[in-house]
Amino acid sequence: MKVQNSQSVPSQPVDMPGASGCTVRWLVGEKDGAPNFAMRQFEVAAGGFTPKHSHPYEHEVFVLEGQGVVLEGDQQHPLQAGDVVFVAPNDVHQFRNTGRGPLKFLCFVPHSAAKLPITMAPECGVAGPAKMCGS
Repeated sequence: MKVQNSQSVPSQPVDMPGASGCTVRWLVGEKDGAPNFAMRQFEVAAGGFTPKHSHPYEHEVFVLEGQGVVLEGDQQHPLQAGDVVFVAPNDVHQFRNTGRGPLKFLCFVPHSAAKLPITMAPECGVAGPAKMCGS
């Protein structure tokens, strides 16, 4: 069993093209003895966003605090604390903070995802200043 306060887990910047103002904490993973899924906590700063991307695995999201939107392709769905999101395999998606404070959410992914490719939306792979992919 692992019992730990999430704030004691180091936060790391999301280092992917098309991400801005995002950090991640790997709360539970394989090295903790979890056989199937990893639990991650993302924090997206006001005005920040994750990259617009897709991948061949599912993930589940639970919004802890803040306000934002999740893009499903180009369709926006509003988000607030208590909302849940299921991202199906190969869905193009992006999380954006539209509030004044941080947008925090838990994200669960299968361990098998570590070996699978992530496909960035074309606008996320361009060189130059960070931009909101898909805008």
